[in-house]
Amino acid sequence: MSVPLVALLLLVTACGGGGGEAGGGAEKDTVTVAATPLVDSAALYIAQERGYFKDEGLRVRVRPVQQSVQAIPALANGQVGIVAGGNYVTMLQAQDRGTVDLRLLVDGVALARHSMDVVVLPDSPIRTAEDLQGRKVAENVLHSIQSLRLDAILRKEGHDAEAVDYRQVPFPQMAAALEKGQVEAADITEPFLTDARRRLHARVVVDGASGPAAGLPLSGYGTTRAFTEENPRAAAAFQRAVRRAQRDAARDRDAVEEVLPGYTKLDARTARAIALPSFARSNSPERLGELIALMTKGGLLKKRIDPEKLLFRARPS
Repeated sequence: MSVPLVALLLLVTACGGGGGEAGGGAEKDTVTVAATPLVDSAALYIAQERGYFKDEGLRVRVRPVQQSVQAIPALANGQVGIVAGGNYVTMLQAQDRGTVDLRLLVDGVALARHSMDVVVLPDSPIRTAEDLQGRKVAENVLHSIQSLRLDAILRKEGHDAEAVDYRQVPFPQMAAALEKGQVEAADITEPFLTDARRRLHARVVVDGASGPAAGLPLSGYGTTRAFTEENPRAAAAFQRAVRRAQRDAARDRDAVEEVLPGYTKLDARTARAIALPSFARSNSPERLGELIALMTKGGLLKKRIDPEKLLFRARPS
């Protein structure tokens, strides 16, 4: 079961040191970041471990959440300053609905081969993407990047995406749901993908980064316009520190493996085995625009969103 929103809000309020993250007054030197337990958030922990935030004169408090959707209300209310590993589809939909006035600080990760796959039990009759029609498929968050890109793959192959019966199951619980027969397939990301393949001998039926899904941006570090306007130096400091860590993650797999056991509860052996997504070295409005276009075509956005206007650009010091 996912963490209830009220529990998240109480946790942040109790531990946040009083006052909203985007409150008035002096620039903040402490920022509360809601972070998902996914590989997507690795750069946050690399920056913490390697002292990159400290180098920028910034203190970061990390508040774990199972799904980025749980953090959106807290972000909108100023009870957290930033969401790390935030699902871009979820955040863009919140922007579309007017729930938040979003600003993106750093692109996180993009799809890479076998970093997010559809798996089934070894004896399942499901063999191909076509066989998913009429089947119960676990998704971390309904109407998110997962179903969006799986629908695109199915349509590209000429199959009926509308026939898939998506069921919401948090990533950490997908293997158990698959094992118990609550779902017939799981659209699962790392590190949970490798765990399912090891424990259940789960079999991959769809490479989730194939066809039209190849290279799609998945997640990033989001905040609000209010936060960046009231704390421009803190936002810029966070952006520099995480970009530095993203570069580390992109060129040095060891940097990612070192931090994963600490926040994902993975053992070191599994951390070495998982397939990593592609870590972005800089923001890409072009790739974000591709995702927005796909979301618009899929009916997940009602209004046109200009990716350039979402990006936070630090003022010259």
